[in-house]
Amino acid sequence: MHYIRRMKLQFHPFDLQFIHPFTVSVHSRTTTPIVILQLEHEGIVGLGESSMPPYLGETQQSVMRFLSKIRLEHFHNPFAIEEILSYVDAIDDGNNAAKAGFDIALHDLVGKLKNQSIGELYGIKPEQKKTSFTIGIDSPEKMALKAREGMEMGFEILKIKLGTNYDQEILDRIFEIWNGPFSVDANQGWNNKEQALDMTLQLAEKGVLFIEQPFLFDHLTDATWLSERSPVPIVADESIKRLVQLEAIQNAFSGINVKLMKSTGISEAYRMIIEAKKAGLKVVTGCMAESSCAVGAMSHLSSLADWTDLDGPFLMKNDPFQGMTLSDGCIQVSGLNGIGVALKN
Repeated sequence: MHYIRRMKLQFHPFDLQFIHPFTVSVHSRTTTPIVILQLEHEGIVGLGESSMPPYLGETQQSVMRFLSKIRLEHFHNPFAIEEILSYVDAIDDGNNAAKAGFDIALHDLVGKLKNQSIGELYGIKPEQKKTSFTIGIDSPEKMALKAREGMEMGFEILKIKLGTNYDQEILDRIFEIWNGPFSVDANQGWNNKEQALDMTLQLAEKGVLFIEQPFLFDHLTDATWLSERSPVPIVADESIKRLVQLEAIQNAFSGINVKLMKSTGISEAYRMIIEAKKAGLKVVTGCMAESSCAVGAMSHLSSLADWTDLDGPFLMKNDPFQGMTLSDGCIQVSGLNGIGVALKN
């Protein structure tokens, strides 16, 4: 009798270290916790990553508790992706980052078994998209230095974090050295819609691509008011995590930022992008503070997006994966099957 080996899941915690302290309107940190997953079947190993920014409410401990509940004995092979992911999703509510890590590992495994990239699994035609470089909140002088650093690294688009009481000074200093494309992310930091509109109009004159999450995630009335008056797209981030929320927020925004750690992984992120485009919304493929594993996974969906914000690994000094580089401002992953990255030795 032929014995079919079951899938085996292993995982361990790891702390990514930022090159510079990373600050947005609501918090600051020097490290970000992740969990690295390895899903093995017939000697082939799929790699995954769960990253836990503070606002998601997950920790390495909660992720590992959730992953410990996954039982794969009843699945004879990994190719039933939707069946397996539906089972994992139903184990418990929430735990989006934990579910995303497993989803990424499963897709990487299936890609390797089928000798295909993630993009090929979904029939996505590759298209090079330039990614933005995020400038976290700091003093205006240091933010300008970070912008110059991004230029020297080869990035051609900036994402400027705002939501302070000195936003104007930040912009003035950055615009002294930057005249290329940029977006702005207020990270829920604006609380006056009239002032937000004034800033939006000013940024529009400067050529801003879009403005992300100006108000608190549940202040949809204010977001609707601003979107109706803004000459540039207003994009939801914290206001939407999963596909089920799309209908509730789609009239308040012009676009959405899709991230694997919010959506529970590649499978739902793909559906979110497709449904958002059907609804006439713009799409950003984004990331949390992540390594090359999760960012490389999302990069395969970026051909479907209007804008890409996948700079996570370039903000870190100890990325545990290899295989992802930046070329002409675009994310490049190796020609390996699956995600296209490997663990460093």
